[in-house]
Amino acid sequence: MLKSINPFDQSPLQEYNELTSGEVQEKLSKASVAYKDWKKTSFAYRADLMLKAAALLTQNKEDYARTITLEMGKVIAEARAEVEKSAGGCEYFAKHAEEFLRDQDIATDARKSFVSYHPTGSILAIMPWNFPFWQVIRFAAPALMAGNVGLLKHASNVSGCSLLLEEIFLKAGFPPGVFQSLLISNRDVENVIQSDSVQGIALTGSEFAGTQVASIAGKHIKKTVLELGGSDPFIVLADADLKKAAKTATMSRMQNAGQSCISAKRFIVEKKVKEEFMNLFLENINALKQGNPFDESVSTGPLARVDLAEALDKQVQRSVARGAKLLTGGRGNGANYRPALLDQVVPGVPAFDEETFGPLAALVTVSTEQEAIDFANASRYGLGASIWTNDLEKGQRLARQVESGSVFVNTLMKSDARLPFGGIKKSGYGRELSEFGIKEFVNIKSILVA
Repeated sequence: MLKSINPFDQSPLQEYNELTSGEVQEKLSKASVAYKDWKKTSFAYRADLMLKAAALLTQNKEDYARTITLEMGKVIAEARAEVEKSAGGCEYFAKHAEEFLRDQDIATDARKSFVSYHPTGSILAIMPWNFPFWQVIRFAAPALMAGNVGLLKHASNVSGCSLLLEEIFLKAGFPPGVFQSLLISNRDVENVIQSDSVQGIALTGSEFAGTQVASIAGKHIKKTVLELGGSDPFIVLADADLKKAAKTATMSRMQNAGQSCISAKRFIVEKKVKEEFMNLFLENINALKQGNPFDESVSTGPLARVDLAEALDKQVQRSVARGAKLLTGGRGNGANYRPALLDQVVPGVPAFDEETFGPLAALVTVSTEQEAIDFANASRYGLGASIWTNDLEKGQRLARQVESGSVFVNTLMKSDARLPFGGIKKSGYGRELSEFGIKEFVNIKSILVA
């Protein structure tokens, strides 16, 4: 039985029966049958349906946002924004998929040679609860537009969102079997991965989940795209606009109650401006209001589960024991956690070395720009980063030195359908979004005519 629980007050929402092994097999067979026809459809036909899905997301934004907030605790304004972003993702790939997958001529000694792109089959998406609509759409929109079919294994605490997403695609006119929700537990995932129906797996989740899925998929020679954890550096140099940096730092770390792989987590600040930046950052954090996510005046909702709040609190306590100083915030009741700021964080402290998934910011002081880059790269993760400086040439030069999948200069690090998204090191491999993302699960076929 899969349970949805309101994170704010721990009240039960709904229980869902898990699919039996027979029901899972039926869905896998249905996907295979649907793929045979779906792969033959035109880009124009797929785009028409994808735009209808975007329209449904927009038209029913309030209902979908309410379900997101109920199931995982995101403040209602952020839930609305997530639905809007999901609609935008559908629109983007509806408009650009054909262009991205157009034949590419290659000059060789042959009469004609070119690369063509073809769908591969059913793609299994294993998705997390923190962005229960957007994470799915950023997989589904390119995958379906490429001619693949999708199978969604969503996090068990957002089963309502999972079923709504399946309903959206059906209402938009996608044929049955093109996108299906699988209400199964983690223990059943291996059987799905090894099915001949499944040709690829996209996972967004923890480093541990990535190791498990990659191991199973590798055993069965299935391609994976893994978007895993992050401990993103937010580098503030001495010549930065500190007010803007502090405001953006607060947004980056505290939106979605800090439950984002690409939120800034380690705030690496040059010593010359550390005190001024810290005071501005602290002022912004203390202005936040934690509480009921349906209250429009609340800026920070609860964490998605009680165990997540407990785990974050343990990381804070272990960090303090290693010499860090807690300036504000901390554990509330249940899954509620007040936005927190740690100072005097250095390598060897949990808040530096580990991914902290919640509203906790860690201040790291450095003496030079080079030390800032060295500290930024002193992490097992490499998902995203940002650099703050008024010298744009220097910002670009230093961005090339940061070991991560994305580096944004003087702005909020976030996913954008127009740009490839993904990480290196323990943050995973492969890319989502943009032209690069849509080509992850296609057969890149060389055709030569002598």
